[in-house]
Amino acid sequence: MLSPSLAQEIASDTSAVIGFNVLITDAEGLVIGSGDSSRVGSFHEASVEVIRTKEPATHNASQAQGLRGVRPGVTLPLVSDGQAVGTVGITGTPAQVRRFGLLVKRQTEILLRESVMLRSRLLAERATEKLLADIASYDPQVVEGDFLVYRAAELGVDLRLRRVAVAFEVAVPHAAVRRPGTPARDMTLVRSELLRTVRDVFADPQDIVAGTAPGWIGVLHRLPARRSTAALVADCRRVVDVLAAQDGLTARAGIGEPATSVGGLHDSYQDACDALRLGARLTGAAPVHLVADLRVHQVLAGVNQSARNRLIELTTAELRAQPDWPALRDTVTAWCESGFHLVRASAALHIHRNTVVYRMHKIEQLTGRPLREHRTTMALYLACLADQLGAGAAAGPRGLAHRSLGGRNEGSAGDSSVT
Repeated sequence: MLSPSLAQEIASDTSAVIGFNVLITDAEGLVIGSGDSSRVGSFHEASVEVIRTKEPATHNASQAQGLRGVRPGVTLPLVSDGQAVGTVGITGTPAQVRRFGLLVKRQTEILLRESVMLRSRLLAERATEKLLADIASYDPQVVEGDFLVYRAAELGVDLRLRRVAVAFEVAVPHAAVRRPGTPARDMTLVRSELLRTVRDVFADPQDIVAGTAPGWIGVLHRLPARRSTAALVADCRRVVDVLAAQDGLTARAGIGEPATSVGGLHDSYQDACDALRLGARLTGAAPVHLVADLRVHQVLAGVNQSARNRLIELTTAELRAQPDWPALRDTVTAWCESGFHLVRASAALHIHRNTVVYRMHKIEQLTGRPLREHRTTMALYLACLADQLGAGAAAGPRGLAHRSLGGRNEGSAGDSSVT
């Protein structure tokens, strides 16, 4: 419990302050810290009785001579949770050093408690990180879900409660977009600040918040009864805004679907990571992305690149040859996503409805098919989405999710290293 490194640090610093040598022993009476480094590793016989009785003892020169490894001074027990875990001794005539005894004892015990608390927090944080990582990579053929439920319960978390996964990606803005006077940050150095910011917003004791990689934070948020999606999105936006205001960092969030099992949480977290990456390609500067809005895109991203390229070539060849292809593509997308409603499509594109009519007429002329025919429109819509996803959006059946524990996003506007 009392580490030699901490004991040596306390003994050295305290000796320098009070002007008398301070030594610290473990529960067996072995010196593990001393202002006089030659005494480290020696046996301090007087400490054995002090540990047994939990009572301080003083020794003058003649008494010290009869005890192994003891010099004149005072020896006091170090007590933690009612147990004597060692002693602290101060060398000198008892009349000189007695006045320092209680002060040094209390200061050492305070530092010891803080060390234990810090170690406990670090262990809990690592256990939480491991739990989230195991859920993210969960395979029922390898580990049983009940085992993860049990591990979570040891951390005071009930995985059977209704939860939703959220994935945050935080990046350092490029120098061109950073605010003047804002210093560059390194994600590995601000990790604790990022976690604290996210935990301030997701503060439910049942919320699981852990870093997954530099610049990546995962959350398994407990969903209270009747909590709306809009409220969750607002919380994610708060995190993004706070990081931008306090640290000058850019952040985005992906949100999965609610779940009540380990398998469901695994899928929810994979979905949140997919939403993050897809959202960067398809929704521009929006900071929060819901997988529920990106299901079609997710399916397309799961199709191999060759099949997507074939769909694009066979469906949009005439359109892609036009200089205004991006505008035509966006028109098809807006037309479909607005429910084939002309006014809503023009509003989404921020253009006059007559411009939408003109573009639709041009598309029909080039493709030779009416946009009001659902098979034609759906094939064209999927091809436009595939074109937006671009090359490299999929790397296999779960091409996005295989990097779910963090990593670079090819569509991101930031850089997670120092610039």
